[in-house]
Amino acid sequence: MNAPSPRLVVVGENVMDLLPTPHGTDVLRAVPGGGPANTAVAAARLGTPTRLFARIGADGFGDRIRERLLGEGLDPAGLVAADEPSALAVATVGPDGSARYDFRMDDAADWRWRPGELPEALEPEVRAVHAASLALFREPGAARIEAMLRREHGRDEVTVSLDPNIRPGVIGDPDEARALALRHAAQAHVVKASDEDLAFLYPDLPPLRAARAIAALGPALVVVTLGPEGAVALSHTGEVAVRAPRVRVADTVGAGDAFMGALLHWLDRAGRLGAGPRARLAELGQDALRELLAFATAAAACTVTREGADSPTAEELAAVLRGVDATAQG
Repeated sequence: MNAPSPRLVVVGENVMDLLPTPHGTDVLRAVPGGGPANTAVAAARLGTPTRLFARIGADGFGDRIRERLLGEGLDPAGLVAADEPSALAVATVGPDGSARYDFRMDDAADWRWRPGELPEALEPEVRAVHAASLALFREPGAARIEAMLRREHGRDEVTVSLDPNIRPGVIGDPDEARALALRHAAQAHVVKASDEDLAFLYPDLPPLRAARAIAALGPALVVVTLGPEGAVALSHTGEVAVRAPRVRVADTVGAGDAFMGALLHWLDRAGRLGAGPRARLAELGQDALRELLAFATAAAACTVTREGADSPTAEELAAVLRGVDATAQG
């Protein structure tokens, strides 16, 4: 049976996360991750047919990455067999579950896009293209991804979505990276950023004012994640905030990616992705934005209760939302 045509296209990297174990600092476990890959998996688990455009490393880690993506039902057509090795990240988890990453990736496959590897056109079924994280900043591939996003923004046939997911230590000169991220934001219809991303992009502004500055660049929808404090959405209808569900945190690995995948899935399910993206997003009223944020924060909350980037299925997320509703009514 043929897989359904993708409605969502994600562009970016895979990273093999080396995560701590209970057996001590010298024993790590290797788990496929990477922000864009996690987002693609999160959307696919919720039921959105998704394709990931990614270069897969020519090593044992690359084999595991490919196995993960195919096992999650992602469309294999975007996976390029590369000659270079896979990117690695050693994760350190703090007492509060927050994750810090030490990257090993200078020669990795993920940012070495070659002419002809990214598509010159998207299929008519595609409703959105999402790009994120390190692949937006690391050359030579970053320029090719930027050209793809600029082309799709100009066509006005799909929604262009962005999650800068800033990693200051591995994206080059801070001023150049900041300028590039803001240029990307101006070419996007949807921007999701964490409070940490905004602190990098606008170091002199508090998160909400920084989000307003992002919105002024042109996106129709800006969403800010605030960790355990929840999330805020900004659109032409105003600003809406929701608090995150209270859960026991195992670690925060992949939480923002689960949020992003859920956000895109919700928008697709609501008919808010596709041709004429600004008009579609303009139809989101404050009640709809509140529902969107509740859905995405619940996905993130479910993810942080589990080790690693393990986003919920549609059934698991429905159970979390039922629990949130019951708590609110109680």
